[in-house]
Order: sequence, then structure tokens, then C-alpha cells
Amino acid sequence: MRTISILGSTGSIGTQALAIAALHPGMFRIAALTAHSNTRLLFEQVRAFRPQMAGLTGISAAEAEIPDDLRFCDWRFGEEALLCAAGGVPCDDVLVSVVGMVGLPAVLAARKAGRRVLLANKEALVAGGKLVMACCADASEGPVLIPVDSEHSAIYQCLKAAQGNPYEAILLTASGGPFRNYTREQLRNVTLAQALAHPNWSMGAKITVDSASMFNKALEIIEARWLFDAKPEQIEVLIHPQSIVHSMVRFRDGAVLAQLGAPDMRVPIAYAMAYPQRIETAAPQADFTAIGQCTFSAVDPERFPAVGMAYEALKAGGAAACMLNAANEEANAGFRAGRIGFLQIGEIVTETLQRMGDQAADTLEQVYAADAASRRTAREIMEKL
Repeated sequence: MRTISILGSTGSIGTQALAIAALHPGMFRIAALTAHSNTRLLFEQVRAFRPQMAGLTGISAAEAEIPDDLRFCDWRFGEEALLCAAGGVPCDDVLVSVVGMVGLPAVLAARKAGRRVLLANKEALVAGGKLVMACCADASEGPVLIPVDSEHSAIYQCLKAAQGNPYEAILLTASGGPFRNYTREQLRNVTLAQALAHPNWSMGAKITVDSASMFNKALEIIEARWLFDAKPEQIEVLIHPQSIVHSMVRFRDGAVLAQLGAPDMRVPIAYAMAYPQRIETAAPQADFTAIGQCTFSAVDPERFPAVGMAYEALKAGGAAACMLNAANEEANAGFRAGRIGFLQIGEIVTETLQRMGDQAADTLEQVYAADAASRRTAREIMEKL
């Protein structure tokens, strides 16, 4: 039995992870659960799984009203809740499925405590990839960082099947989101409701908007650089609307390995949770006769400049990727709040990076400083629009 702490248990990834744990009660025990502010669902989860510790990151101890029947568990609040669940509670694995920069200190705390990290948080690697990979260097007893994103899980699985043979290129697939066939003029007037109507995946609002703008793919390019020790020129992006091929790896002999399946996050979540075993997930099977065809095309840099920004950030090095992520988080929030238009997300990120210039990211303090300064700059730009 593996014990697991789930950070972000009320979100899409967290709830699906708990559903997998419920399918295999003799295989997983839940050590800790944290949520931001969804007390109703978190209380239900604590009743069902009875973790040792539970926490709310968006509610203070003074504000929280913990039911009497849930006081058996150790309750923590604010930032302390994540750090305690990640590094303070005894467990084997920590599933980091929170959104945003809060994932970085949680990952570092988990690794410092010797936990295996199941990573479903993009920002930890995008903003602090150098720091995260430095604390994952010792993998003598097996992998200590397993990606949960469908694309990176696919690449991870392909590389495991390659039996140590070096790859030549990583082929990241992207659905293209709801706007893949829109012209740039049409993109100027898209609404939040349209951006949230993803054709294939069910995700949180921030990630869904990132998918529509393809900043999600930009972040995944940067993640892939760190996870797989890849050079930027070894990472390619292909638009694949069917979302059946989750990603591919090309080798020196010209062979390409791909991981395929129905677009359902339970598969990569379960793969990470049970690694190296493959277990039942209750996910639907891919019906290839119904799919009929799989198509691939290049990314249009004019309509979706985010992908190009990722390569530029990797080329620049330092804190460029951290600043890209921070500016995008602010612009994404601005779009969701109705303060800016869809195309202005990319414009704000571009201007923020230009204003910020070169910044170092060799320490956690430098990463935090670059992140905070980029957020301030992005907000200042938005206020003048």
C-alpha cells in the first residue's frame, strides 16, 4: 500500500485521483488533503478518506468552521497547509495538483522530506526548473518525479519503453483548443464563455483559458526541457485536434513511439500513482473505428504567439520562463475578470518580458523576486489599457 498526500484535492486532478484511490482501497491510503476554499467538498473527502491531516490554503484558522466529526484530523491553514501536507505528514507520494506558483515550495518541501512527487503543477518547473531538478538528482531507488500532465506522461511512458535509447525529438501534441480555426480578427472578440468551452478536456478555468491561448503548450515546452533534459530545438509542437495521440518521441533510427488513448486524465494520474504498475481506471477505451482519422498540423505563430515565446524564454535563460509564467497568470486572470481582451493576454506577456529584461533564477529568493516583479509589471500594463 502506498500512502499519498494530495495537494489540490477538490480540483479536477485531485478529485480524479481520489476516485482512482477509491477503486483500489487496498492499494492506496490518503495521508493528507488540501484545498483552497471549497470547504463543502473537502469536508466530504475527509469523511470518506479519513486522512491524518487536512488543510485550507485560502481560509484562515479564524475563518474556518470545522465540523465536530472532522476534528479527528490535524487541520492547517494558509501556506502552512501545503508545506505540512507536502513535507510534514509521513507518506510515500505527494500529488501536487495546485495551480500557480504555490506549487514550487510544495514540490521542494516534498523532495526535502524524501517524498516521490507526482507533478500536475506546471509552474513549479516553469518558474523553478533548475531548483526542482537539482533536488530530484538522486533517483537511485527509482523515479522521484513523475509527470501527470497527459503530454508529459505520454513522453515519460515512451521513454520508458525506449529502454535507455536516446531520443532525437519530443513531439508535444496540442488540441489547438476551441479557437484553432479562428482568424486573428475573430480572436479579438472571443468571450470567456467561448474560451472555457474546450472541445476535448475538462479542466479548471485558468488552465482552460491557457489552452485556448496556447500558453498551456508554451508552459509544457518549458516543462519538457527540464523533465527530459531536452534542448529547445529538440521539442516540437503539433496541433492534433482529436487528442488521441497524447505525445510522441522520435529516435535516431527514424522510429517514433507514441502513447495513445481517449482524452481522460485518469490514465496519466493512475500511471503516476501506481508506477510501475498499470491499474484499472474506469476511463473509456479509445474507439479507433469511431475516431476514423488522426490529423496533425503546425502551430500558426501569428494567431498563437505563446509557443514562440516559450522558445525565446528558454533561449534567454535565467528567470525568463518564470517571468513569462507570472505575466501570463496575471493576464489570464485579467481576461477571466473581463478587464482585457483575449489577444491582449499575449501582448501583456510580451511587454512584461521586454520591460523586465534579464533576471537571475539561481535561488528560490531570486525566483520569487522575478515572479513578484513580473506580476507588478503585468498589472501596471493592464491598468493602462
